Amino acid sequence: MIGDLIMKIFNFAPGPSMIPKPVMERIQSDFVNYNSKGIGLVELSHRSEAFLEIITKVENNIRELMNISDDYSVCFIQGGASLQFAMIPMNLMKKDGFAEYADTGYWSEKAILEAEKIGKVKKICSSKESLYNKIPNVRKWKTDKNSSYLHMTTNNTTFGTQFQSIPELDDGVPLIADMSTDIMTRKIDINQFDMVYASTQKVLGPSGLAIVIIKKSLVDRAEGRNLPAMLDYQTYMYERSMHNTPPTFSIYMLQLVTDWLKDQGGMKAMDKINTLKSGVIYEYLDSSDFYSNFVEPCNRSRMNIVFKTSSEELDNLFIKESEKIGLIGLSGHRAIHGLRASIYNSMPLEGVEVLIDFMSEFEKKHG
Repeated sequence: MIGDLIMKIFNFAPGPSMIPKPVMERIQSDFVNYNSKGIGLVELSHRSEAFLEIITKVENNIRELMNISDDYSVCFIQGGASLQFAMIPMNLMKKDGFAEYADTGYWSEKAILEAEKIGKVKKICSSKESLYNKIPNVRKWKTDKNSSYLHMTTNNTTFGTQFQSIPELDDGVPLIADMSTDIMTRKIDINQFDMVYASTQKVLGPSGLAIVIIKKSLVDRAEGRNLPAMLDYQTYMYERSMHNTPPTFSIYMLQLVTDWLKDQGGMKAMDKINTLKSGVIYEYLDSSDFYSNFVEPCNRSRMNIVFKTSSEELDNLFIKESEKIGLIGLSGHRAIHGLRASIYNSMPLEGVEVLIDFMSEFEKKHG
């Protein structure tokens, strides 16, 4: 059969990224005939009973997987994480106040730039001088009790760093986290945060959607600000993300991915397999004189593993030859070049093993 002749592809791209095969196969049938209704998935009315069941199940799945209490609202907002960079200060920065940001990479810089358009920003820490190869020591953070909130990016896709511990804040300063690239990849205590958000195209599905998990008491800060409805967290909380037509296809895919996560054993299982996958790659990198990883070992990301050879020419050859055997998306971010393997939940251990075999052969050939 033709399908049997197709090369097996492992997608190491940082996003849009790999989606579990069972999910893709389910979507394939539902796309043209959802639940034998005779219409396709993307034709479903967002006000229909069928879609209301979908969005309710998605929220229930997320609450179960992350152990989220009723103190938090779970919202589905268009625009990805980049829109949140602006919505957060618009809704949550105190009048004539300021917010604190941890500057740990490319996307935290983007968040800071957007926040500065709304109000005053103070950097509580930065690793920019060392080219973001580490996370500043969390124990040394000193928040200002008057700060509107502290914003952090838990995993940095571009530079391959990740917070291995979460700062404990004094004085009741709300902690907000961009978890776009490691949400639901490990066990966390959601109660450590007042808000977490994530675009879905990295770990949880296609682009066009952000999950926002926010304490209901924090949403009250937007009261009286007269924000545009679609930029106001109150709109999403009080109307259950149904003020207008939400991205129905992305939400349905999110339901299937979270169903799959539950079938895999939830966060405990994901934590274990992701630790194993990243550990195997780092072990190989540390044993090699051909490849190098510039991240401080204690801050290495389990999701985005950055590395390089001795030259840009070899890096480009690595990308070209890896694609020939079905390993795609291994080029580094345009800001730093080099190589990068993104191994989110959907990447199986088999894909990591094939990558390491290729790396070994490439090293023998060109080392």
